[in-house]
Amino acid sequence: MLRVEGLTAGYGNSQVLFDMGLEARRGEVISMVGRNGMGKTTTVRALMGIVTPRTGQVQLAGKEVSKLAPYAIARLGVGLVPEGRRIFASLSVQENLVATSRTARVTGETPKARQWNLDEVFTLFPRLQERRRQSARTLSGGEQQMLAVGRALMTNPQLLLLDEATEGLAPLIRKEIWQCLQTLKAQGQTILVIDKNLNEMSALVDRHHVVEKGRVVWMGTPSQLAQQPDIAQKYLGV
Repeated sequence: MLRVEGLTAGYGNSQVLFDMGLEARRGEVISMVGRNGMGKTTTVRALMGIVTPRTGQVQLAGKEVSKLAPYAIARLGVGLVPEGRRIFASLSVQENLVATSRTARVTGETPKARQWNLDEVFTLFPRLQERRRQSARTLSGGEQQMLAVGRALMTNPQLLLLDEATEGLAPLIRKEIWQCLQTLKAQGQTILVIDKNLNEMSALVDRHHVVEKGRVVWMGTPSQLAQQPDIAQKYLGV
């Protein structure tokens, strides 16, 4: 579903990514983990076309997308839950969801031919249905995060990108977000998640990618990472 090879990117004269590479097969959940400032968010921005890669390849379902504009990448089926949520505060909950809605281009494009719509999102997040007519700015932080996830799902993504989706949330809300991601995985959704909570990710992620200074320095399963505490100590600071 996703293949990244030899990716370099940065901002102005500052280079952030050096030979970044990772891969996610259809239906897999993979992670990028690492300290702040190591290039995880820049990688997500490069995958979405927000940052233009300088060299390297980004392939989505076999199609090269590294030179496409963000809207074109989104239309191909990449949904983003950005760091900081970035919901449309002046719109209602329902308007936020409808504003990004996209029907899958081909029957069967999404996992198990699932078509995300308002009813499906409200089933996943009943609290959003209760607040569907409220202004998004009046939601709690956890509810805004649910809205950000629901908004991404309304694009009917082949690949879902989540950048620090549980950061700053209360433990009960974090648990609800992780349960939501487990549900999506069970439905066959391909997911790339950036997060610091290794324990909570261990039941979800198929493969971790440890990022250091703009490249992947270690890759393996959660159980393999747990068996190598020196890796976590060296690159994650835990």
